[in-house]
Amino acid sequence: MAELHIPDIIDNAAGRTLVFDSATHVEAYVDHAPCSGDVVVAASYAGVLCARMVMSAKPKVAIGLDCGIGKDGAGVAGLWYYEALGVPAAAVDSGTAEMGNGRDMYRCGVLSRVNDAAQRLGLAPGLTVQEAVAAALTGDRAPAEFDPARRLVIHTAETGRSIVCTDSIAFALPEDRERNVLCTAGHTGRSVVDYFRRFRPWAFICSDGGIGKNDSGISALQDVDADGIAGASVDAMTARMGDGQSTYFDGVISAANETAKAKGVRVGQSAREAAFLLLG
Repeated sequence: MAELHIPDIIDNAAGRTLVFDSATHVEAYVDHAPCSGDVVVAASYAGVLCARMVMSAKPKVAIGLDCGIGKDGAGVAGLWYYEALGVPAAAVDSGTAEMGNGRDMYRCGVLSRVNDAAQRLGLAPGLTVQEAVAAALTGDRAPAEFDPARRLVIHTAETGRSIVCTDSIAFALPEDRERNVLCTAGHTGRSVVDYFRRFRPWAFICSDGGIGKNDSGISALQDVDADGIAGASVDAMTARMGDGQSTYFDGVISAANETAKAKGVRVGQSAREAAFLLLG
């Protein structure tokens, strides 16, 4: 039988928070005392293995460490494991909290990553762990409405055209037609050509999806060039796929069609610079 480690228990009118030094301590504690519906803060990496351990407690919200994100994003991969189970989860920047020290993580930690379920509660990177816990328990930060497309208007020019982030070209709106530069986060392969032609944004920046076999991850750039639609792709190693805001804030251009090049877009530019050139 695993050794029992009693967590710090922060109890208030809004609910309980259990603070563990390790996710490995959670399973043993569950056998000792019921804790379903509590917030669990564990100073282990927020990966899938640790997420499985924490889920034994059936938490209301789970918070772990990002451990530098790491190879293949393994340090935060558990966030999507939780997402699939409908559990809000976040990871803490390991530069702000000690690994294996739950108390330090609770007192000093700052969030670096959150899943969609956590965003629905108003959790966001930059919140302290204590702010995040309070938000999770009280719902005080929860938005009145949650946009699954996470549409964000970055800038609107005097022309009325805007740079807009949204997680997929499939989430484009009629108002984007011939007007907005869309920074989205799917690949730029053949299956998205119909979306570009249907919504016909002023311009777009997507992911290259790693480019792939026969350059299939960027093939749509050439296809819509004939339609006069300016488009570019960012290196999938520089921006998170499925996160349009990461495309804009983190992405580096890896490919562009001739219409975009005519506006000054070049390989190696930041997506931010390219977006303003496309806005033109």
